[in-house]
Amino acid sequence: MIENNNISRVRFEQLYRKESNADTKERILLVLNVVYDKHIPAQTAKELHRSRTWVSDWLKRYREEGVEGLKNRSKSGRPPDIPEKTAYKIKNELLSSKQGWTTKQVYDIIVRESGIHYHRIYIYTLLRRWGFKQKVPRKVHVNTASKEEKERFKKEPERYWIISKKDSQ
Repeated sequence: MIENNNISRVRFEQLYRKESNADTKERILLVLNVVYDKHIPAQTAKELHRSRTWVSDWLKRYREEGVEGLKNRSKSGRPPDIPEKTAYKIKNELLSSKQGWTTKQVYDIIVRESGIHYHRIYIYTLLRRWGFKQKVPRKVHVNTASKEEKERFKKEPERYWIISKKDSQ
C-alpha cells in the first residue's frame, strides 16, 4: 500500500491546482486517484491512457521522494564547449552591432574569446540557438540593384546574421 507522505488530500489538491506543468499535473492526479481515492493502479493507468509500467514507476518515485519526485528532473547532457559567461559576452558583442556579422567574423570572435574552433557550418547552428536569424535580401529589392551588384552578390558566399524578434511576433 502506498502512503500519503503526511500530506492531506486538501493540500494535495491545492498542489494540483497550482501546478503549471501538464506532465507533473498528470502525475499528481495519478497519486490523488491511487493514494487518496484508493483506485486500482491498473484502472488508473487505463483512465489516464498510460501504461501500467508508467503508473508503477511514478508511484515508486512518489513513495521514495514524495511530491518532489513527481516533478521533472533536469536532464544531463554534454556540457557546452563555450563557458556560459564567455557565450554571454560573445552574444552581447554580436548584439551591439546593427549591421550584422558574417559567419567568418563570428568564428573569429569565438576563437578570440574562448579559443575554441568550431566548423563553419556549426556557426550557423550556434547562431540560431542563440536567437539570431540570417539576414538575406528580400525579393522586393532584387530589381533595384545594378547587374554588377547582382553578380557580385551571387559570388559572395557570406550572409549576415541579425537578432531575431521572437518576442514581438
